[in-house]
Amino acid sequence: MSTERTDQDRDWWRGCVIYQIYPRSFQDANADGIGDLRGIVERMPYLASLGVDAIWISPFYTSPMKDFGYDVSDFCDVDPIFGTLADFDAVVAAAHEHGLRVMIDLVLSHTSDQHAWFTSSRAAREGPHADWYVWSDPRPDGTPPNNWLSIFGGPAWHWEPRREQYFLHNFLTSQPDLNLHSEAVQSALLGVMRFWLDRGVQGFRLDTVNFYFCDRELRDNPPLPPEQRNAILAPSVNPYNYQSHIHSKNQPENLDFLARLRRLLDEYPGATSLGEIGDAQRGLELIGLYTTGTRHLHMCYAFEFLAQEPLSAARVAEVLYKADHLARDGWVTWAFSNHDVMRHASRWGLSPAAQRLCATLLLCLPGSACLYQGEELGLGQADLAFEDIQDPYGKEFWPEYKGRDGCRTPMVWTGTERNGGFTEGDPWLPISQEHLRHAVDIQESEPGAILHHYRRALAFRAAHPALRSGRLDGVYVYGDVLHFRTATEAETLYCAFNMSDTPSTHNLPTGDWEIIGQELGAVSMSRDGMLHMGPWQVCIARQANAPLPEGVPEGH
Repeated sequence: MSTERTDQDRDWWRGCVIYQIYPRSFQDANADGIGDLRGIVERMPYLASLGVDAIWISPFYTSPMKDFGYDVSDFCDVDPIFGTLADFDAVVAAAHEHGLRVMIDLVLSHTSDQHAWFTSSRAAREGPHADWYVWSDPRPDGTPPNNWLSIFGGPAWHWEPRREQYFLHNFLTSQPDLNLHSEAVQSALLGVMRFWLDRGVQGFRLDTVNFYFCDRELRDNPPLPPEQRNAILAPSVNPYNYQSHIHSKNQPENLDFLARLRRLLDEYPGATSLGEIGDAQRGLELIGLYTTGTRHLHMCYAFEFLAQEPLSAARVAEVLYKADHLARDGWVTWAFSNHDVMRHASRWGLSPAAQRLCATLLLCLPGSACLYQGEELGLGQADLAFEDIQDPYGKEFWPEYKGRDGCRTPMVWTGTERNGGFTEGDPWLPISQEHLRHAVDIQESEPGAILHHYRRALAFRAAHPALRSGRLDGVYVYGDVLHFRTATEAETLYCAFNMSDTPSTHNLPTGDWEIIGQELGAVSMSRDGMLHMGPWQVCIARQANAPLPEGVPEGH
């Protein structure tokens, strides 16, 4: 990849498609049963063949692995189970050789309790790192300072006898929250980012980006009315859903830190940021707040399409309306699956035809998009026995909630091998026998396989700028069919998606339209001039040089 950067290179993230790699489960190169960085290098030709723009690698840093890498004990080194810094450099080199950019998952809100910063901080109330974490004296009766709850269950405070204080943990007790009110902490975290940028990283997926700051006064969170509760971030059996988390996250100080972060990224042309907004009530509002303009993050994704709620035409339209209202001038990244939620093929009970429509829909939404490894194979959620569960979240809430391991089982590369070509050892999670039927080598030899549909949809998106950075307009629902238009100065596209098992007949909008997208199974206009859409069928039509009328808002 050339080192010269044009304006287009700097803005590559606008409308990009990012492929998420969960490294423990992607490819094992040393037969220890755990995926590693060398395995990613081996599979780089496959990644390039998909047609994505970048890869996002989930945490590979030194860690005790109590939360499988999201509990970092050294931000600037590679855990030995994944390899070495030299192996990471090889990943970057291989990606660039294949025309792919590299983004890495960065956890800035907390560390492992085995991080040297926390070891120093917990030792005493005085010292170089004494205020690097969120500490508080107990209430007079010895109880925690407020009512905040952990996403992983129970109070968000843990007692430290050496300091005779509580420390905050929004996740596991072994994941103490950093105190970003400290300028020294902010500078240290920005130094971590610079370390990886200097190694050739071109972007960061920022874990729980709205958790960076908590209320300085540590005020109690109010209760959340029952009708507003949902289980997007936590299972329904978790009391975390009973609070409105107005003081434990989403603080206004976040914007000032994100401005510092953006100034650092701007020193590296083409470097980008993708924030994860972990908020069930304010996700799209925060995306608008964090991504509007050029002072904060480049893009964010929320959990609207990662929720359990079925993906109906009405639901998609509702989210698009809300995004236009709350994040009109921001930049939304859409995702249907990731490493934290049930795979969408199972979550929404999708047939093969419905899976294809969802792939097309995701890649037709203006903005950016994330694909999760195995999504392109149509993998469903693996069903694991309790004794196979590794996820602490699943162990805590079993059997009502079985955790996240069902979406984290290893990739299946070869259908005839016991471990699917993932490892020659014993895999860290069992290989789903159902997944073996969907292995890469089997689908490569089947022209009608969903893997090829994803490739065609990615190529189609790349060929039409209106799908990457167009202005969204005309969103409406008729029956079970979702309609919208998206436009650039060069073209306007009309997209319709029949999101049901029932055939539907429609007119095209007024104008001179060319039906395109037949390679995606798109319907053609019949002799009577109508669109006769079969179940789970799409229609895509194009007008050249027909921008949207004056007054249509920019953004998404």
